[in-house]
Order: sequence, then C-alpha cells, then structure tokens
Amino acid sequence: MRCTFCEKDAVLRLRHANLRLCPEHLVSRVEKEVEKAIRKFRMFVPEEKILVAVSGGKDSLGLWQILTKLGYRADGLYLDLGISGYSQRSREYAESFARDRGLRLFVVRVEDEVGAGLDEITEVLRGSPCSHCGTIKRYIMNRVAWEGGYAALATGHNLDDEAATLLGNTLRWDLAYLARQYPVLPEGRKLVRKVKPLIYLSEREMVAYCLIEGIRYIYEECPHSRGARSLFLKDILNRLEDESPSTKITFLKSFLRVHKIFPKAPEEELRDCPSCGMPTGAEGLCRFCRIKERMRERAPA
Repeated sequence: MRCTFCEKDAVLRLRHANLRLCPEHLVSRVEKEVEKAIRKFRMFVPEEKILVAVSGGKDSLGLWQILTKLGYRADGLYLDLGISGYSQRSREYAESFARDRGLRLFVVRVEDEVGAGLDEITEVLRGSPCSHCGTIKRYIMNRVAWEGGYAALATGHNLDDEAATLLGNTLRWDLAYLARQYPVLPEGRKLVRKVKPLIYLSEREMVAYCLIEGIRYIYEECPHSRGARSLFLKDILNRLEDESPSTKITFLKSFLRVHKIFPKAPEEELRDCPSCGMPTGAEGLCRFCRIKERMRERAPA
C-alpha cells in the first residue's frame, strides 16, 4: 500500500478521507488539521498562553506536542485523581513527556484539594464516579488556568469523543447540551476559554501520530470508566463507520454547520462561591466546595 502523496509505504489508511499515509504525511496531516481547527474556530493566537489538560493518554500528550511544534506557548496541567495504581502510572507518562521535552508541567493532587482521592470520594458520595470526577476536573483546570493568566484551556477531545457526545445528546434531544457543544466555549467571569483542537482527528490518527512521534502514553482506560455510556456510543459509531466510512466526520461537521439553530438557554446568573470565590450558578457553595465539605465531614476529628 503506497502513500497517496508519495511512493513510500503507507502506515495508515483513512477510509473516511480516502487517504493512505506514510509516516511523514500522516504527521503533516495531523498537525495541519489541528492548525485548521484553531484558525476556523478562532481558538487562540500565537501570542496567547495556552494550558493543556494532560492525562498521560495519547490525545492530550499528542495535542501538547502538536501545539509546541506549531509554535504555540503551551504548558501542561496534570490532575492526580487518586485512582489506585492508574493515577501513578498515568502521572509518570505525563511527567516523563514534559521532562524529555523541557516543557512546564503543573501537577495538582485531588487529595490535597478535596481531602480524598477519587476512589474514596466514590465510596462516600452517591452517583456516578464520572460525574464527581468531571466536577472536580472542570473546577481545578479552570481555576489553575485562570490564576495562571492563561488565555485558553485546551483539552484532547478528538473526533470519536465529540461524535459520541453528540450522539448521546441527540438521542435525548438535550437542547441545552446541544447548544453548548462546540469546539470553543467562550471566557466569562473567572471562566477561561475552553477549546478542543483535535475536533477533526480520529482516535486512530492520534494513535498513529504518537507512535511515529515517539510519544509514550498510558494505554489502559480509567478503571472507573468501565460500563460508561460513552464507550457504548463509541462502539455504535465504530460499527456505523465500518459500514459507511466518514459517518463520524459527516455527523459532526453537519451538526457544526447548523449549530446556531439550537436555541441557547438564558445565560446562567453567576455569583462568587462564598468559600472559594470561583463562579457558580448555585445558591451557596459551588459543587466543588460541596464535595470538599462532604469529605471533610466524613474525616475523623
């Protein structure tokens, strides 16, 4: 199998793009697609500081590498969630990546912030571990980015992630979430702009990119994600993609073209949390501080 652009051997066939790519042209395509997304959605400009949320996985570490190669001023943030075994391994990959490339990485331990890691939080609080995790991650990532003067917080959500989220929101006709699902969430009162530069890139492309670029990453999934609905939705989309290549990218791009037709919910009135001072739409403490308070109440005197 030859590369579409040269005579070299191709290492990956992208049926949805009708391309066969050698290592050189695959790397070039991935980096160009990220640059295209940044420009199209006006995510940020070279003069701005970017904070990349890194998990130790392929997408976030790949994104960090791409942004630095493209000349953007990007630092990393790793959240040690306190998941037995998994957090230690994923942290080692993030720290090794930053150390080998001379990049700046902030590490924040959830246990230091809340008084317990996610394993213990999940035991104490009812509800989905992913829900508690999402609340904690969103809060800490935004706070660190805001306090550090970063213009944008970049996450490694790829095409597969976004298509699965879109399918879930569409099946429920969750108009509020559909209205908010976009590659850029604008900044506002102590809220940093959120961006997703990997929006056009599939999971397979990011795996290949990391292998070619020599990026070592954690392969295993978070143990708390087993049985998550998002994995089920991804499996459905993969089956559709096998039968009809380009299903995912067409689904997502079509949605983005008509995104403006979804009625936006009235802007939530934000106030400062009386405990931490960060913005919240809730009366009284923000959700993060409520989790923190619950864990403090459980701690022995």
